[in-house]
Order: sequence, then C-alpha cells, then structure tokens
Amino acid sequence: MDVSLFDFDLPAELIALRPASPRDAARLLTVEGGTGAMRDLHVHDLPGLLRAGDVLVFNDTRVIPAQLEGRRGEARIGATLHKRIDLRRWQAFVRNAKRVRPGERIEFGAGVSAIAEARDEEGGFTLFFEGEEPVELLLERAGTMPLPPYIAGKRAVDERDRSDYQTIFATRDGAVAAPTAALHFTPALVAALERAGVGMETVTLHVGAGTFLPVKAEDTDDHAMHAEWGSIDAGTAARLNATRAAGGRVIAVGTTSLRVLESAAGAGEGGEGGAIRAWPARPASSSRPAIIFARSTG
Repeated sequence: MDVSLFDFDLPAELIALRPASPRDAARLLTVEGGTGAMRDLHVHDLPGLLRAGDVLVFNDTRVIPAQLEGRRGEARIGATLHKRIDLRRWQAFVRNAKRVRPGERIEFGAGVSAIAEARDEEGGFTLFFEGEEPVELLLERAGTMPLPPYIAGKRAVDERDRSDYQTIFATRDGAVAAPTAALHFTPALVAALERAGVGMETVTLHVGAGTFLPVKAEDTDDHAMHAEWGSIDAGTAARLNATRAAGGRVIAVGTTSLRVLESAAGAGEGGEGGAIRAWPARPASSSRPAIIFARSTG
C-alpha cells in the first residue's frame, strides 16, 4: 500500500503536550456502524456507548525511563533502549553514534555507565550496563521518559512525565512508549464502566522504540518491521472466549492490545474460528514473560 495514502494535515496547535485534566475529559469521536454518522463526545461518555456484558481489553505494560543522555569523552551521546537482551544488556538507538567505537564506555551520570558492545545494522549499539545494581534501578536514577518526537520536540522532558506517561493499568515494566488509548482512563471512569456491567481484562505488550521511527519506504511492503514482547495468559483467553460465546463484545483499547489479541486468535492447534488462545504457548514453569513478534511502525 502506498504510504502517502496515510498523509493528513495536523495543525501543530492541536497536538496535546500534556494530558487532559481529568484525563477522561479528552474528546472522543464516535462513528455509527452502517450509517457512518459521527458524533463529538468525551471519553467519560464511554459507559453509555457500551453494553452490559462487553469486555474492554487493556495493555498492562509500564513505561520505563529508557531515554539516556551521556558522554563519551567530550562527545554528547543519546541512547534510547528498545530491546532487552539479558539482565545487563539492551539494544539501543544511539544519537551521535559515529563518535562511539565498540568497547568504549558511555557515562550517563548518577554513577551509571555502559560499554558499547556490538554495533547493529541501524547504527545503534548493544549496551552492557556496568555494576551490580539491577538495570531497572540504574534507569530510574539516570533515565528519562522516552516521549514521542512530536512532544519531545516541543518541550523538555520533566519529572511530571514519569506519572503522566503511564496508564492506571501499568504494572509490568518493559515498554519504552505508552499505550496511548488507555491513557484517557481514570479510576472514576473505571468505576462507571463497572456499574454499567462492562468487564475489563488485561494483556501485556511492551511497546518498542520502533513506534517512534518514521516510515521511509514508499510502499508498506518495503517497510522494515521491529519486534515487541507480548503475552496473554490462559485464564484471560478463556474469559474472553466466554464473553464472545455469551454475545458480548471484546473491545481492544488501543492498537497495542489489539496486536496481542490478533496474534493470540487461533494460535496453536485447534484455533479455528478465531478463538483466543494463551499466547505464547509455553509450559507453566517457563520464566519467559513474552514472545517477540513483528509489527509495522508509523
């Protein structure tokens, strides 16, 4: 598909640099099935648009402070972590990478440093974080939230972003970008949905930094895809299948939840008819939290 088909004009003044307050006061556009009629509402109107027995599916990933600024000698180096390799190694997109050679140390401040190991095909590096403290603690000390370029290009990252750029469902560390649709939900809205008989389930997809990269190909078939970690457990899959069997609707809140459901539908043997399966299929004793799968970015 021609990438230019996705082009549209977005006035800069309409790009929100902070969440609405309260978050569920954000605007919501509804499109009626069949007629295509549109209405301008607000996110807090959602309980009146759903039916008792419907289930919303949220992504419970938590954004980590994966943006680092440091130095290699006198050179300023920026790193955005995007894929964990092991307990101390991450792949990273690196700004000013030409000033770094394999084996050199990058100092990120606050006592945090990493050795640039192998350079990858995109010009970034595998970073080995030095020391014995868990890397998660190092990032909490030295990292900042990796805001989308359309926000970070207009204002500085600040401490408020550590809470603003998380959903209320965030429990599992690993994302380097927030699942944005769920950012609009508040405890008050969740309570209203429960009173309306709407169920809620969670899946996990750790959003990767590939979501920030521009599509440079002219055709979507030529666009290089990146990988993300995602999973759904057997209990959640069974409850979602039961919802559908009872006539309820399973509604993904945002594209990250949708990617997990699409990947899990029909996964494994006996998955005919679009039934949702535990995904990835693995023994209960497995310590791996998720599987890597490809996605296109834009």
